[in-house]
Amino acid sequence: MEPLAVHTYFILVLASLIAGFVDSIAGGGGIITVPVLMSVGLPVPLALGTNKLQAAFGSFTASVNYIRKDLADLKDTLEGIAFTAVGACIGTYTVQKLNTDFLGKVVPVMLIAIFVYLLFAPKFGEKATRARMKKIVFYMIFGLAIGFYDGFFGPGTGNFWTMAFVLLMGLNLKSATAHTKIMNFTSNIVSLAVFIHGGNVYFKVGLIMAAGQLIGAFIGSHLVITKGVKFIRIFFMTVVAITIAKLIYSTYIAN
Repeated sequence: MEPLAVHTYFILVLASLIAGFVDSIAGGGGIITVPVLMSVGLPVPLALGTNKLQAAFGSFTASVNYIRKDLADLKDTLEGIAFTAVGACIGTYTVQKLNTDFLGKVVPVMLIAIFVYLLFAPKFGEKATRARMKKIVFYMIFGLAIGFYDGFFGPGTGNFWTMAFVLLMGLNLKSATAHTKIMNFTSNIVSLAVFIHGGNVYFKVGLIMAAGQLIGAFIGSHLVITKGVKFIRIFFMTVVAITIAKLIYSTYIAN
């Protein structure tokens, strides 16, 4: 691949900074960075692999910030990390062999359902409630499923995790966001390893974008820690709506 112009790197860093900020609060950073990476000439597998490299820095930064502020306990998520890692590994291997077009048609419908639910549930995630599933069962089902999805496709991963943590494990929205980032980091780092094995990572670009991710994720996670649930809910709904619009455009209009 031809070397990129200097101004292109500035664009990539800016995109990663915004993505890191958005991702640390509500997920969805990939809908910013993947199209930008593809727009500068990276083929799809290389864009996906490079995206995982830079995204891992952001999800790691946000995770550490949340753990330090006691919004999540790392020991309490070990089962989730294990199952998510397995799911992400299988999903990332599979995406390098199969076409993801069918998910582009299904996922917008799922996200629309989430958006409508949130619209009519103004107190969503306001307070912690009773868990509806045993932790090991929850992580086995959703770790494998969402981990696979993140490795295979990606958009909306953070939204699915947050909804699952609030509705099924009874976490409030702040804690659910924190736990989501730990799961995101797990699937990012595992997917990255598989992409590296397949030769689909542009290290120079990914590491330069990591600088933007670090800054954006730190600012975003700090806002989650200091702001109330209402702010997170509004931001979360906004990102879900943008993700829906992006997927519908990519799947049904652009093609």
